Amino acid sequence: MTSPVVEQLKLSDFDYDLPESLIAQEPALIRDRSRLMVVHRNPPGLLHGVFSDIGEHLVPGDLLVLNDTRVFPCRLPARKPGGGRAEIFLVSECGTNSWEALVKGEGRKGARLTVGDGIKAEISGEGTDGLRRVHFSGVEDIRGILPRLGKTPLPPYIRHEPSGRDSERYQTVYASHEGAVAAPTAGLHFTPELIERLKNKGVEFVFVTLHVGPGTFQPVRKDNIAEHRMLPERYELTADSADAVNRAKRAGRRVIAVGTTSVRTLETATLHGNEVSSGSGTSTLYIRPGYRFRVIDGLVTNFHLPKSTLLMLVSALAGRETILAAYRTAVEEKYRFYSYGDAMLVL
Repeated sequence: MTSPVVEQLKLSDFDYDLPESLIAQEPALIRDRSRLMVVHRNPPGLLHGVFSDIGEHLVPGDLLVLNDTRVFPCRLPARKPGGGRAEIFLVSECGTNSWEALVKGEGRKGARLTVGDGIKAEISGEGTDGLRRVHFSGVEDIRGILPRLGKTPLPPYIRHEPSGRDSERYQTVYASHEGAVAAPTAGLHFTPELIERLKNKGVEFVFVTLHVGPGTFQPVRKDNIAEHRMLPERYELTADSADAVNRAKRAGRRVIAVGTTSVRTLETATLHGNEVSSGSGTSTLYIRPGYRFRVIDGLVTNFHLPKSTLLMLVSALAGRETILAAYRTAVEEKYRFYSYGDAMLVL
């Protein structure tokens, strides 16, 4: 639920200045050696550290909720009949060899493209939300050739072509359910060793699944942010994970989401009070200032694009002025921004 204050906020209220040099083009050499800014809401304050020391800010009984979706190599280079370049960006599977996709370089119904040797792709019609329906032939299942021909779907602000290193580093160490077209990047900072240390301290871990789709990064084009609509993304919350969250809430322990997608999964699955319900479905939850959080007490997140729904979500949790002030400090201190950048812990 949101309050009337949302209607007064404009897109420009979520803008900030960022030097291009601070947009991370490569991940940290070691996952948990990225920097960490800790934002305390009450009383307000900022602390600076290293992600591997995040346990200093957690206490036994804290519950961390992580998104275990796995990114798949969904960018397929393609050729037009005349030899021109195109690209098929797979988004969601409709059936064997039938997908909804973003098609760059060609969008006409009936257009035929070539992928690899002997594999044909035909744009059979319009899909949902501006996507195209694409049918593949000449291969038993297009999924089988993705590890060989598909590319890691790096964000457009990362300028280098995806490499083998990206296929490993643009993936969390606990990714297990394939289906995302973008990584839940807050989780990129965790290592198996760090997770084990936190467990030994008494921090509990549970997993949810939300397959990150293009809707998470869809630009907000309305000056009145209340008019924006999120595209649906598939999620699953198991009974074990739901029970763990509900036990923590009943015991008064903190539930800390790792990433905005974990936030949206839990808040979507909250049916009454602060209890979550297991199950699967799609989330179109749009969280912005004025939203009343029912489950989340804290958040691990990266630094987000100006005017983005992700920045709005973090602002809803910590306060817009608090977050924008933290971002100004991050720029002054030369933190690294966006997917391969540094992290923030909001408590």
